[in-house]
Amino acid sequence: MNKVVIYLVRRFLRFDKEQPFIFLSALLAFLGIAIGVMVLIVAMALMNGFDNEFKKKLFVMNYPLTVLPKFYGSVNEKLLVDLSNRFPKLKFSPYVVSSVIVRKGDKLEGGYLFGVDFKEEVKVNNIIKKAVENKNLKKFEVVVGKSLKDEFDLKYNEKLMYIFTKANPNGFSVTPRIKRFKVRSVFDSGLIAYDKAYSYTDINSLQKILSLPSNVYSGIHIYSKNPKEDIKKIRYYLPASVVIKGWWQDNLNFFAALKLEKTSLFIVLMLIILIASINIISSLLMTVMNRRSDIALLLSLGATKEEIKKVFLYLGVIIGIAGIVTGAVFGLGINWILSTFDIIDLPKDVYPTNSLPVDLSITDFISIIVGAFVIVIISSWYPAKKASEVDILTVLRNE
Repeated sequence: MNKVVIYLVRRFLRFDKEQPFIFLSALLAFLGIAIGVMVLIVAMALMNGFDNEFKKKLFVMNYPLTVLPKFYGSVNEKLLVDLSNRFPKLKFSPYVVSSVIVRKGDKLEGGYLFGVDFKEEVKVNNIIKKAVENKNLKKFEVVVGKSLKDEFDLKYNEKLMYIFTKANPNGFSVTPRIKRFKVRSVFDSGLIAYDKAYSYTDINSLQKILSLPSNVYSGIHIYSKNPKEDIKKIRYYLPASVVIKGWWQDNLNFFAALKLEKTSLFIVLMLIILIASINIISSLLMTVMNRRSDIALLLSLGATKEEIKKVFLYLGVIIGIAGIVTGAVFGLGINWILSTFDIIDLPKDVYPTNSLPVDLSITDFISIIVGAFVIVIISSWYPAKKASEVDILTVLRNE
């Protein structure tokens, strides 16, 4: 950048008492871009935060990986031992599950009763680990969710009736299997649906009620730090009678909706920056129209069209970059405040957290800055081009 260009850029950025609307238009462009970048940074941080919180909650209660039987297959102890030997770094927890109706007095609630080996289950489920810590659960004792406990007003060591969907034949009719379990502990996952529907008991108790052999399971829960990689390795060794699925496969539509919402929000908020950039165009075009005689004189004195184009291009870029930097600083500052101080409390029974989760990824931050910069460059190019096309003879003749 030569000295002429630098001098002209500084001069055109100054406040002109004769043409205050030009400076005002540039100021509005600066504020619009700053506000757009700030809002976009805060919005993306909140979207990422809620997305991650939902993933954490779903991850906890859905388990990283689960081995399940096909229609004609079964999951047994032999498969469990084989997988444990092949993958010693992974943690396995066999389980038996049955759909049930929980009853207390006149209150009924549908759900699932899981029979698990608590010694193994605590290795794959931290929620259950907290619930059964320092407790030695025996047969026909149950761990229920906090939502179910509150709804039924349950007390510890109280008997709770479970009605199983598997029935017993009795002469010419069938009767549902019913068993009372003692409530020994309560777990709290933070998700009402799971806390109300899921209950846990000893695997031997449930196998006995369902008349299942001790070496046959409904499935195997697997804890893995890299489930998307380990699922491929485990699938290779599984027999054709069973399948394996990851926790994310049961929630594909949910995460697809979150991704679409995040993308839509990004596009809509980027329009704020696009609208603000129109002020850059109008401000530079007003400057060009007001400085036509100066531009013509400079061109007649030997300034090149490229230098004139650079002057107005740099003017737009300086206004845009100032707005982007200001918006980024304020956006990051607001994110820090929201993540440090509990300014807003959210209802825990509606959201997975009671405070605003903030998590701005590097990718989103770079996308916002680059997107805003591209819009600024495009907005500055047209006025700069018009400035370089000023007809010297026509302007000087009229002057």
